[in-house]
Amino acid sequence: MVKNIIIPPGAAPPLAPYSPGVHSNGILYVSGTLPIDNNGETVGLGDTSAQTRHVLESIQKVVEAAGGDMTDVVYNMIFLKDLEDYSLMNTIYEEYFPVNPPARWCIRADLVKPEFLVEISSIAHLS
Repeated sequence: MVKNIIIPPGAAPPLAPYSPGVHSNGILYVSGTLPIDNNGETVGLGDTSAQTRHVLESIQKVVEAAGGDMTDVVYNMIFLKDLEDYSLMNTIYEEYFPVNPPARWCIRADLVKPEFLVEISSIAHLS
C-alpha cells in the first residue's frame, strides 16, 4: 500500500501526532481540522461562521494539495461544540458544497480546546 502524507504549504501545526491528510489508493483522508492559523492561534474566537469558513478553507487546501477539489469530497464528519450553532455552520458549509453535497454526520462534542466551536474531518475520492 502506498501512503502519501499531504501537508499543504502554510498548514497549521498539528496539535498532536497526525498528518493533515493521507492519500492512499485514490482516497484522501483529511484529519479533523480545527480553526487554527499557521501560528497555532485560534481563528474567529466566539464566531462559529468564521471558524467554519476557516476549517473548510483548510480542508480545501489539503484536498487541492492532493490534486483534487471540493467536489471530490464524499463524506464529512462534523463536530459542533453547541448544536445551537448548527444553522450558522450550515450557512457557510453550503457555500463549499452548493451542488450534490457529500454525505455527512454532525454531532455535539467537546473539542480539544474550549475556544474551538467546530471541527470537520473529510474523505475524498481522487481520480
